[in-house]
Amino acid sequence: MDLINKALEFETRKMRFPTTSDRIMAAREAKSLILSLNEVYKKNKDDKIMDIMKRLTLIKQRIEKRLKGKPLTA
Repeated sequence: MDLINKALEFETRKMRFPTTSDRIMAAREAKSLILSLNEVYKKNKDDKIMDIMKRLTLIKQRIEKRLKGKPLTA
């Protein structure tokens, strides 16, 4: 399960992205990992895989929130 190891490594990596391009790349990597794990989950129905996908989704959402920035107030 090399894919699960990749996902766990991504999860434990420091989430410090100094540039916007780094954030975009991290969000894309998280998305590709989630989609790949989803294909495996469809076949196995393993709860551990679902838990990993949920955690990666939270990380991805945090990165995307940071990309969008603060809303402008009028």
